Amino acid sequence: MNTFPKGFLWGGASADFQVEGGFDEGGRGLLSHDYETDGSLEEPRHHTMKMPDGTLIYPRSSFFYADEVPPEAEPVFLEDAYYPSHKAVDFYHHYKEDIALMAGMGFNVYRFSICWSRIYPNGEEEQPNKEGLSFYRNVINELKKYGMEPLITICHDEMPMNLALKYDGWSSRYLIDCYLKYCKTLFEHFGQDCKYWLTFNEINAVKGFGPCGTRKSDGHVRYLAAHHMFVASAKAVILGHEMMPDAKFGTMYAMSELYPASCKSEDVFHALLERRENWYFIDIMARGYYPSYAKQIWKHHGFDHLEISDEDKDILKRGQLDFVSFSYYRSNITQAGDPWFNVGGSINPYLETTPWGWPIDPLGLRHVMNTIYDRIQKPLFIVENGLGVVDQADENGYVEDDYRIEYLKDHFKAMRDAINEDGVDCIGYTMWAPVDLVSLSTGEMKKRYGFIYVDMNDKGEGSLKRTPKKSYYWMKEVISSNGSSID
Repeated sequence: MNTFPKGFLWGGASADFQVEGGFDEGGRGLLSHDYETDGSLEEPRHHTMKMPDGTLIYPRSSFFYADEVPPEAEPVFLEDAYYPSHKAVDFYHHYKEDIALMAGMGFNVYRFSICWSRIYPNGEEEQPNKEGLSFYRNVINELKKYGMEPLITICHDEMPMNLALKYDGWSSRYLIDCYLKYCKTLFEHFGQDCKYWLTFNEINAVKGFGPCGTRKSDGHVRYLAAHHMFVASAKAVILGHEMMPDAKFGTMYAMSELYPASCKSEDVFHALLERRENWYFIDIMARGYYPSYAKQIWKHHGFDHLEISDEDKDILKRGQLDFVSFSYYRSNITQAGDPWFNVGGSINPYLETTPWGWPIDPLGLRHVMNTIYDRIQKPLFIVENGLGVVDQADENGYVEDDYRIEYLKDHFKAMRDAINEDGVDCIGYTMWAPVDLVSLSTGEMKKRYGFIYVDMNDKGEGSLKRTPKKSYYWMKEVISSNGSSID
């Protein structure tokens, strides 16, 4: 069979702070991402913060690194810095146009994140921000007009800045209550129109500055923060199932296939240990309990114990995920002696790379799908995959992006083989991203992923005109044929 299953969900994915803009409109509060520069002041991308004596510091904000930030440091906006999230690509004012363009490709699902601080600006208000609720109601209504399912990411590596500063993010158990209040508000206002929900984005990247919102790089603090997120997610799933019996919940994981650098026993065993960094998160949330190797993970990160109450264990068991969603962009190789969670990995001589050095490995996607499904036996949803390159647009904004078409074609074939030949249950695919957006790791616009070109440069300059690329029309054929056209 050369098609995808009937009812397969085809669409695109984005994050609010990378597309939305309008950071000071509609009652929105500040996020930690709002203080991230485009990298022109300091490389790579950094937060801008000030010490009490006026000294500026630039803690790294790249997703996979974190410097320990002094508690007395305060975030500041600098006049000579550009902050990409403030404008992004202005989905806030272009959502109708963007959704119409997505519908033109035949999308039947769109994954987007709701900005927590647009609903609760400081995270602690008694009542939600009505303007924020109204904006997302309009977005959802527009999606429904075109027959698109909203796939909502409740928390995409962010939180109101007040919670990060006042409580050091998820290191405080207090955030569970703040998050549950936020979730309940979303379920009450949007639950009747939204079936698919993701509680967190790339939750396994706890070494990053963003997901936990804590300033500390201490292993115990970060894995305690992760535990609080596990409990919050499970409580959200329990509450969501009560309020919306037909709703389905997942959490998104950053997945890269990991190969041992050789068949040397030490390299193979090291790859096993490093894979457990990802399985730790999936096992706890999709199986509902801490795995036997948890203490090994903790020991590696410098501590030997987490306080986990019987009540928390019960919550984790009752709040298991309904499906497993993940991002897949690349594979890595590792060998004995490499650090765990070595995202950059080592060079794989058998694979080509993107301009940013990411190995291109479609078969790795099939491998990941099989490995997760064999282990968890719950439906999969691929919610991020795509190619970031420097697109060259003509005078009309049109891009001949055959390279993106080839990338997607190879990954779609691997995904289809995993489903049809290997028996993997996969319910959908959302490509990163339907519209060009600001890069998370670099703050650039030149690293483009979209089917739709946006006329804007790295400094936010341009007309913001949207123009479909060649891949837009190719993807339209893929969706209309449910995948048969890729042969």
